[in-house]
Amino acid sequence: MKPDILKKIQQETADWAYLDELPKEMYDLVYTKRYEEVGDTFELFSYVNEEKHLGLVAYYHQETKEYKLKIRRGLTEFCLMQFITASFSEFEQHLKNYLESAVHDLAIYNPDSISYVTKALNITEWDYKDILPEELEGYKLFINPTQMVRVLNGSYIVFDYSDFDIESNFIIYYNEFRSEFFGEARIRNIPEMNYTFDSKNLEELEEKLRAHMVDRLREIRQRATK
Repeated sequence: MKPDILKKIQQETADWAYLDELPKEMYDLVYTKRYEEVGDTFELFSYVNEEKHLGLVAYYHQETKEYKLKIRRGLTEFCLMQFITASFSEFEQHLKNYLESAVHDLAIYNPDSISYVTKALNITEWDYKDILPEELEGYKLFINPTQMVRVLNGSYIVFDYSDFDIESNFIIYYNEFRSEFFGEARIRNIPEMNYTFDSKNLEELEEKLRAHMVDRLREIRQRATK
């Protein structure tokens, strides 16, 4: 970070009494005060469960000049829009209002996070077990369709096959604005789109998964371990 910005944020967040109010643990995620520079960010505190590959971090982002709360679920990271603000006092108020529910929804599936439009598709009722085993090609089914995860821009993670040892995964998303399923991978934690799995409904998606998913998982592993 630029020295003048770092100094400003350190002064602004010094002696932050709110941190003393935070519980040391919420929903099996453990609190840590950070106050450290990481790239172009200044991290303030986190709640993390490494065993479950879950975490969130409150931080200041130099590039956008905003305070943010970042969610980490497996290898997927995104910011919660309701926390983003340039004002430190507003950020504190957002945390007081919404932090506990954010930690809860990270740790415990909340069906209310799914919109009415997407619920009507009954994706969570999909009989997926013959096509999505708990383990496949060395990957584990980290997220399954019965517990879809809302992320950004109208998208939901339908399922996530992850191998954390090689920092790689394969995800199918559903986007309610486009009414479409699509696939994405992370190879050594670098995202990569793939249009092979684009589908308008579950039937079409199933056909493409049966035809191409194993090959895609093998390709991801081969590229991650070469």
